[in-house]
Amino acid sequence: MSGLRDTDLPIWSESVGDGLQRLLAGKRLSPTQRRIAHYLSGHLHEAVFLSSVELAERAGVSQPSVTRFATALGFAGYPELRNALRPLVVAGPWGLPASAAAGKDEEVELAREALGGEIANLTRVRDRLAGELGERVRSLGASLAAAEPLPVLGLRVSSGLATGFAYYARRIHPDVRLLVHGGSELHDRLHTARRAGAEWLLAVVLPRYPVETVQALQFARSIGLRIAVITDSAEVPFPADVVLDAPVGDRLVFDSHAAPLVLAMLLVEAMADALPLRTQARLEEHERMTDATGVFLQPGG
Repeated sequence: MSGLRDTDLPIWSESVGDGLQRLLAGKRLSPTQRRIAHYLSGHLHEAVFLSSVELAERAGVSQPSVTRFATALGFAGYPELRNALRPLVVAGPWGLPASAAAGKDEEVELAREALGGEIANLTRVRDRLAGELGERVRSLGASLAAAEPLPVLGLRVSSGLATGFAYYARRIHPDVRLLVHGGSELHDRLHTARRAGAEWLLAVVLPRYPVETVQALQFARSIGLRIAVITDSAEVPFPADVVLDAPVGDRLVFDSHAAPLVLAMLLVEAMADALPLRTQARLEEHERMTDATGVFLQPGG
């Protein structure tokens, strides 16, 4: 993935120090590789004396995964990675001695790091809203509010956020079409939306970027749709006319998406603000329907 900055990179643990951090810098690791990195961050003193088979067993991965992890960091194999890590331990740059690190509650520490990372991501989005990002959200919200129909695309891991966006957008927009299934029918549905008058496609594209999503965006561009994406980086390897970027949390084995989710809800808010009379009418109609049909539990009921 392009566009990574040093500030986007995971800080696996305060006890890891700069040595392992430098090796991880600029690398987007797979979930399996993150398991290895997490293990190293808490057990480096012992890990540098393990074989690849032993490290794989301790980290809960396969031995070939350890080799791929080493090559992903730019080494010929695991022995070369281990040789690079050993001087860090011998030199003792760590903030905690091995005995103290071993006594820490690693699961709690990892959770704290993950939450801290998400707080930092949300803070960065908040600070950018006062500038050009906020203007992009408002401008795009107005464009999407006026676009009928509005197809919303999200495949694989992006389907959850796309579904949530579409659920709320339907409350204030008359024709939101959710696309969360790939295959040949995806192109059919994009073409149908375009024939029905769609001018915009909103796509949620979170890492890792599916090839099928990129192909769908290329097809959408070819039939004349303008493309807006909610993603993790300002620089993307796929077609996009407007990019709303918010970093994902990458401390855990799988990414967490608090910042992109908030950005998606801000976009719904901008759509609502763009056409306030329609928004009010549709929300009131929805409330009457839910009251009449008993969709939700009543307070005190």
